[in-house]
Amino acid sequence: MSMPTRGSRRESPAVDRPAIRRGTKIASAPRAAALVRRLQAHGRAVVFTNGCFDLLHAGHVALLEAARDLGDFLVVGVNTDRSVRRLKGAGRPIVPLGERMEVLAALRPVDSVVPFGEPTPARLIARLRPDVLVKGSDYRTKRIVGRDTVEARGGRVVTVPLRRGLSTTDLIRRALRSAG
Repeated sequence: MSMPTRGSRRESPAVDRPAIRRGTKIASAPRAAALVRRLQAHGRAVVFTNGCFDLLHAGHVALLEAARDLGDFLVVGVNTDRSVRRLKGAGRPIVPLGERMEVLAALRPVDSVVPFGEPTPARLIARLRPDVLVKGSDYRTKRIVGRDTVEARGGRVVTVPLRRGLSTTDLIRRALRSAG
């Protein structure tokens, strides 16, 4: 594999594609899918949620705890750095993918963390085939990406109430206001 040259637009694999280590909660999509199949074969309910999780805050933690309570195993899909930039714009993410995944993996409710680089988690959801798909209540159920895939298999889609005033955007605004 060739290394990107200085100034190249290609991101370093260490930044956008962290090493997937055995024995950790951080997994590749194929490894996570195999684990999900084993769990489901043993009657375990697998829950999936996703997001950028740039600057983790109490609202994220509340969502993850609520999601984990809906099943036996929580898989969290995390947008890659490039994907976050496409969604949120220049200057984001603030925290690189590897660090975001490491922090998420350290949280008790999270059982597995899987990166995805597409604009939506549709392909990852189709690959994992979770029993429950969870998003915050800022999403309308009918518009949640992956809903059709999950419901077609007899699964369910759940929206979790958000905690007011807790968002990464608000956190960034507060930090900039206090700094300047």
